[in-house]
Amino acid sequence: MVGEEKTSLRKRSSKSGENSEEKENQKKPSKESPGPSGNGRIDIKQLMVKKIRLTAEAEELKPFFMKEVGSHFDDFVNNLIEKSTSLDSDGCAITSFSVLEGENNHRAKDLRAPPEHGKIFVVRRSLLDELFEVDHIRTIYHMFIALLILFILSTLVVDYIDEGRLVLEFSLISYAFGKFPIAMWTWWTMFLSTLAVPYFLFQRWARGYSQSSHAVLHSLIHAFFFVGFLMGVLGLGPTYVALAYTLPPASRLIVILEQIRFIMKAYSFVRENVPRVLNSAKEKSKTVPVPTVNQYLYFLFAPTLIYRDNYPRTPTVRWGYVAMQFLQVFGCLFYMYYIFERLCAPLFRNIKQEPFSARVLVLCVFNSILPGVLILFLMFFAFLHCWLNAFAEMLCFGDRMFYRDWWNSTSYANYYRTWNVVVHDWLYYYAYKDFLWFFTKRFRWAAMLAVFAVSAVVHEYALAVCLNFFYPVLFVLFMFFGMAFNFIVNDSRKRPIWNVMVWTSLFAGNGVMLCFYSQEWYARQHCPLKNVSVHSGWSGKGVFSPPGCEGWWVILRRRVEMMPDEGSKE
Repeated sequence: MVGEEKTSLRKRSSKSGENSEEKENQKKPSKESPGPSGNGRIDIKQLMVKKIRLTAEAEELKPFFMKEVGSHFDDFVNNLIEKSTSLDSDGCAITSFSVLEGENNHRAKDLRAPPEHGKIFVVRRSLLDELFEVDHIRTIYHMFIALLILFILSTLVVDYIDEGRLVLEFSLISYAFGKFPIAMWTWWTMFLSTLAVPYFLFQRWARGYSQSSHAVLHSLIHAFFFVGFLMGVLGLGPTYVALAYTLPPASRLIVILEQIRFIMKAYSFVRENVPRVLNSAKEKSKTVPVPTVNQYLYFLFAPTLIYRDNYPRTPTVRWGYVAMQFLQVFGCLFYMYYIFERLCAPLFRNIKQEPFSARVLVLCVFNSILPGVLILFLMFFAFLHCWLNAFAEMLCFGDRMFYRDWWNSTSYANYYRTWNVVVHDWLYYYAYKDFLWFFTKRFRWAAMLAVFAVSAVVHEYALAVCLNFFYPVLFVLFMFFGMAFNFIVNDSRKRPIWNVMVWTSLFAGNGVMLCFYSQEWYARQHCPLKNVSVHSGWSGKGVFSPPGCEGWWVILRRRVEMMPDEGSKE
């Protein structure tokens, strides 16, 4: 109240000062006032000068005003959400770590923060949906559409010049999504098994836990079957189908990404509901908190990896918005096709026509930066924005914060938190926080290292299965360089130059990955190794490949001094 009285007094004093100044100005007209001249006309020159001066002052004040408004608005919203969600029924503030970090229960491993004290879901739009309402930002979107039109025109013109006709075959897309029915049948098998097995095991365990005389043995048996299902059915089954049926890359990608998603969903469902059953058993409650099948089914399709019984919902479904999102997904798919067709294929198609050298490698990396960055943007926009927003709209899912402003990151720590919020939340609550809960806060570095290792292994696994060869470029960049940048370029870096550094390293990293993986792919397709034994494959003896087909893996396997004439005089 005292602060409010002070502010009111300041407002009154400022208003009185403004009134007195206005009166003085009325009594003493300034020299700059555009009053009528001697002949009764208004001096246009003075008006223009004053207008220019006022415009310049407004332009100077505009960035400060926008910065102040943005910062104050963000602080207001964050504080409002924090206060409204961190109060229990008695008005005592409870955070997600308060149960774990108390003075008396610092190592109380039998207590877990209940689900409602984890991630908070609120109704909010995706950031790009809000930014696209600004004409300046939407113009960037229009620029990407114009670039797609130019890619299409250039492809049509070149095909017409080379073939004498318009070639509309889209052979690359038809190859990448080949054997699509097998991928769909595999998806249905994964979905039905994930819907039935985890729910049945959890329901059976929950209803028998309080009544069992051997609760620990009862829990271990059900945990064994659950882990066996995750590793055997969801783990090995889809991988076997992708390899045994030799699915093309895009079909494999669908199977592997859905495999990982179902595993993360099933784990989240069990992880969030087990503490509720344990608490009800301690309280000797007669009701067992088992979610309904409809709640679990909704969660399997919801664009989140954190289970809740209920999520904030929107009142209606905008089917026009849904159609637009799916249309943009297909647009991004064709966009990537033209990028590969016009920028990548000419770069790597002639790999067998020139010998491998450091110069070729460096030029390949720099020529791969542009298509690599475009693919990065398209994958982000197609999946994290369009695809997830389409399903969120169809399911009336209210919380659309699937990403944050990762493009403004001045540190890699902030980039990892904001690039993919959906996966980050799962890793943060179920890997990082549970690791700290088990080993206490003294091992934060170990918890962060474990999260990086899990993420790097899963990324490399997905890429290795999709490309059908193990080539740990992504693992090395993610686990070593990404981990180092996370500590070096940390949250203490706030200057704009660090945002430039983050973007530069992202551009270079995507160029390196696209170059190395594409070179290895084309080398394996067009330059197969022959007469390779266990010994000769790594020492360089007996390895034969056509001239100029030395991929990076092949170079590492050869001893340069033992190549007098491309292996023909071995």
